[in-house]
Amino acid sequence: MARLQFLLPSGEIKVVEALDGQTLMEAATGAQVPGIVGECGGGCSCATCHLYVDQPWFGQLPAPDEMESGMLEGAVEPGPLSRLSCQIRVSDALDGVRLRIPAGQL
Repeated sequence: MARLQFLLPSGEIKVVEALDGQTLMEAATGAQVPGIVGECGGGCSCATCHLYVDQPWFGQLPAPDEMESGMLEGAVEPGPLSRLSCQIRVSDALDGVRLRIPAGQL
């Protein structure tokens, strides 16, 4: 189990405990993290689960594939640390990760 830190634009941090194998999106929507909607249910086809992964965590993740990269182009406020939370699986290695929600996504 990993503890995920979702940083909201207000500065509030919502800590979520997630099971290994869940996606970040599943953990966020299950805990009702504002700004993470996941309209497509994790199919990498809507970008409503977009977030920013803080360094150094970003560099520890596998690179986004072509499909995710394409979806990120249409995300709200994409940036160099953008990822789709439906494409990242939780593991113990992510314990303590800080994930920021784009302000325009609320």
